[in-house]
Amino acid sequence: MYDQIRDDTFFLMFYASVAMLALIACCYLLFRQGNAFAKDITPPTRLRRWTAAFFGSVALCHLWYLPMYFLTSPDDVKLGSLIAGLLDSMTIIPLTIIVLLTMLQDRRRPLWPVAVMIAPLIVGLTWCIASRSGDLLPVLYAYFLLMWLGVIIYMACAIRQYGRWLRDNYADLEHKEVWQNFLVLGIFLLVYVIYSLDEGGLIFEYAMEVTDVILICYLVWRVETLSDLSIHTTDEEEEIVTTENVEDNKLPLSIRNSIESLLQQHCIDTRLYLQNDLSIFQLAQSIGTNRFYLSQYFSSQGTTYNAFINNLRINHFVSLYQGAVTVKRSFTAQQLAQESGFHSYRTFSDAFKRKMGQSVTAWMKAASEQEQSQARLNSAERKQARPEDKVQYEGLGKL
Repeated sequence: MYDQIRDDTFFLMFYASVAMLALIACCYLLFRQGNAFAKDITPPTRLRRWTAAFFGSVALCHLWYLPMYFLTSPDDVKLGSLIAGLLDSMTIIPLTIIVLLTMLQDRRRPLWPVAVMIAPLIVGLTWCIASRSGDLLPVLYAYFLLMWLGVIIYMACAIRQYGRWLRDNYADLEHKEVWQNFLVLGIFLLVYVIYSLDEGGLIFEYAMEVTDVILICYLVWRVETLSDLSIHTTDEEEEIVTTENVEDNKLPLSIRNSIESLLQQHCIDTRLYLQNDLSIFQLAQSIGTNRFYLSQYFSSQGTTYNAFINNLRINHFVSLYQGAVTVKRSFTAQQLAQESGFHSYRTFSDAFKRKMGQSVTAWMKAASEQEQSQARLNSAERKQARPEDKVQYEGLGKL
């Protein structure tokens, strides 16, 4: 295989180009101040830095795998593979997991468990290098796959928790959801499974490089289109969290009634819900309470902040639709959705279907048919003379 690679000039050029692409992506995330993909989005600084570190490790990975393509002795190739695997275990593998964790912004998760997971790989590969023996490699491969299975299970639970956190704190979820992490995780897993098996010849090497290109492009896009959701908690709110029984999710009746009145006065009556990307933090500040009490209030009502705001917006959409139909004003569903506070029509469409039980198109068609049916009924009633009018008409005829 390595003889084929040495003779394949195109592959060597492609290999170097992928390494350069990773280095450029690293420098872009570290040093560029603006956002080339979405200028109105501020991505998380912590995620940018960790992803830049990951891209740097990808570039270095290409550097320390390069000598193996020019080694001729099988023993030297084996030793070089073990050393490269050790370096990967110290850099690219833990950084992969860290990047996935930092995409979840509901809380700052500790990173020391990553080191604990990687430690057996580092120790095992170090022993293999020192003894120049590959007897332990099957065990390390099995541990590697089990470790990734554990990461997948953890990420599945963490992303579900993150989704609930978003619905509890944000009305607009665009540029905030991270279900795409499953795609990233799948690509990562594919790369490392192929890497751990190390079979397939030259086609395998090309597949690895193509996968790296896809991964780099995807991660740059994902980082730059993910909004920074950092929460800056005030001292007063921290005191409330530590002194109040927030885990029981129970509010005193007086506070619950007060929040209900404040929401009616400062959110519903003022139509504050029409503000794009309104968060629970902004709403709490507007009505004069804190986000913890407000979050508990929504929980006590069996709803979420996201559902509360979007229901108000959908009711506003229905009101706008009925008004436009009454005065026979031309409109589009997209236009009315935007006027109702929805930044994205897709978000509006999903929220509308959850609340109304049918799509926007189906609802508007049914409403139009009902309006036409009512109009025909009214017209028929106007044409039909009332009995008393008929009696009066006949009396006048006699006169």
